Amino acid sequence: MHEFRFVHNKLYCESVSVKELALRYGTPLYIYSKKTLLDHYHKIEDAFKSIKPLICYSMKANSNLEICRILVKEGAGLDIVSGGELYKALKTGLSGSKIVYAGVGKTEDEIKFGIKNNIFLFNVESLPELMVIDRVASAFKKRQSVAIRINPDIKPKTHRYIVTGRHENKFGVDFDTAREIFLNRSRYQNLDISGIHMHIGSQIVDARPFVRAINRMIQFVEMLGSKGIHIKWFDIGGGLGIIYSNEKPQTAKEYASAILPLLKRLKAKVILEPGRFIVGNSGILVTRVLYIKNTERKNFAIIDAGMNDLIRPSLYDAYHEILPVESVPYTTKEGISTYDVVGPICESGDFMGRDRKFIGLKEGSFLAIMGAGAYGFSMASNYNLRPRPAEVLVYGKAHRLIRRREGFSDLLRCEKGL
Repeated sequence: MHEFRFVHNKLYCESVSVKELALRYGTPLYIYSKKTLLDHYHKIEDAFKSIKPLICYSMKANSNLEICRILVKEGAGLDIVSGGELYKALKTGLSGSKIVYAGVGKTEDEIKFGIKNNIFLFNVESLPELMVIDRVASAFKKRQSVAIRINPDIKPKTHRYIVTGRHENKFGVDFDTAREIFLNRSRYQNLDISGIHMHIGSQIVDARPFVRAINRMIQFVEMLGSKGIHIKWFDIGGGLGIIYSNEKPQTAKEYASAILPLLKRLKAKVILEPGRFIVGNSGILVTRVLYIKNTERKNFAIIDAGMNDLIRPSLYDAYHEILPVESVPYTTKEGISTYDVVGPICESGDFMGRDRKFIGLKEGSFLAIMGAGAYGFSMASNYNLRPRPAEVLVYGKAHRLIRRREGFSDLLRCEKGL
C-alpha cells in the first residue's frame, strides 16, 4: 500500500532514511513518497480504464502545489471547493476545462473567478446558488456548465462528521428539488444543466453504500430520460477508504467491479473525485519525543507534534498507526511499555494515540505517524501560535523540500499591529 518500510530496523521512505530526513529538516515534518502517490493514482486509472473517466483529484485532501502538479502531469483534473483552491489549481498549469467546483457556500466572487477562468463544471448544491451562477454567467456573456448535486440519503459506515449524503446533511438537494430544476432548466438561459453529482462521505471501506446511491441516481436519470432530458456527466464523487489500522478497505479494482456495471448502463461520461485514496498513505508525520512522563495511572510520551499539525485524532478520534523510526529488538531488559502519545497543545484532546505499546522509547526518539498524507497538513493551523511544519517529497534516493517550515515572522505577516 505504501513505500514506507523498515530496513535493518530503520524506517525508510523509498530509499531514504526517515531519521536522516528528520535530522536534516527538523520535526514535526511531513514526508511524502512520490512513488506511493503515483501508484495509487494509477490504481484508480487502471481500475476504471474501460470507461475512461475524468479523474479529478480532490485538493482538499492535500493541496501542496508539488503534490498537485505531479498528479496534473499524470493527466488528473482537480476537484476544488474554494476560491483559494481554484487559485492554486491554476498555478499547477492545469486548464480550467479539467476543474470541477463543489461546495455549499460558494461566494459570488468565487463564482465570478471560476467563470472567468473557464472552469469545466460547477457542482451546484442549492437553488439559490444556481440562480447566482446563472446571473453571473449572464454578466460574463457565457454559458456555464453545471451539475446538480443530489443527496441520495445514503448512510455509509464512517464517522458522522464525514457522512455527506443524508437528508439531514447540508450538502446537495433532494430528488424532488433536482427534478424540478431539470424540468424547468429553460429558466436558466445562461446555464447548461448537463450533469448530476453525488458524494456520500469519506473513508468508506466497502462498495455497498456506493452501489445503493448509484442505483438511486440511475433511477433518477432514467426518469429524466423518459421526459426527453439526457445527462452528459455523472460525477460520483470520492470517498474511498484507506488502511489506518485494521480496516480492510476495498481495492480500486474491487470498487470498480462493483459499480462499473451500473455506470455502463448510462451514456453519461463519469467523473471521479478521489483524494484520500491517492494521497493518504503516501505521507507520514515525523515527530520527536520531548519528554517521557510517568504517573500512577498513565505513561505519557510528550511529542513535538500537536493537534495543530494533525487534527484527525482530536477531531474524529481517528486512529493512526504510530511507529518508531528506529525499532528496538525486544529484550527482557527493555520491556514493552504502554504510552499515551500526546502533543504540547493546551487541550486534553491533543493526542496522536492512546495506549500505544513501544520498546525502549526515550526522550529524543523519533516516531512516525502513518497514513498522514490526507487531511494532515491541509487541516493544520497555527493554534497556540505554533508555526506549521515543513513538507518534504521523496523520489527514489532523492528528496527535496516542497514547503519550508514556518517561522515566528510568518505568524505576523498578515497583521497590522506592528
